[in-house]
Amino acid sequence: QVQLVESGGGLVQAGGSLRLSCAASEMNTKINVMGWYRQVPGKQRELVARITSAGSTNYADSVKGRFTISRDNGKNTVNLQMNSLKPEDTAVYYCNAEGYFRSNIRDFRSWGQGTQVTVSS
Repeated sequence: QVQLVESGGGLVQAGGSLRLSCAASEMNTKINVMGWYRQVPGKQRELVARITSAGSTNYADSVKGRFTISRDNGKNTVNLQMNSLKPEDTAVYYCNAEGYFRSNIRDFRSWGQGTQVTVSS
């Protein structure tokens, strides 16, 4: 499997900003899609933003205009810039990557360990 290492979570006041980063450990891969999901206790994990290798992006309606996802295909990294944060953005944020191994064309879908984002009012 491909390991994803996240960083950048923390505590911030409403209106503030945070930047999340995620790096894939395995370089011999073709990662088609990278994204960020979030989950609060008692609710399903939901998509926040995703980006393809071609740079096409999708955002949850709740974060459009405030969050920006970007990636570096050469480094297999993805970032999420979060601005104008709201208390309702509080959640555990998970990095996700989908693609295949170049050596055997086997598909994979990997998740990071999660990073806590807390926005105080």
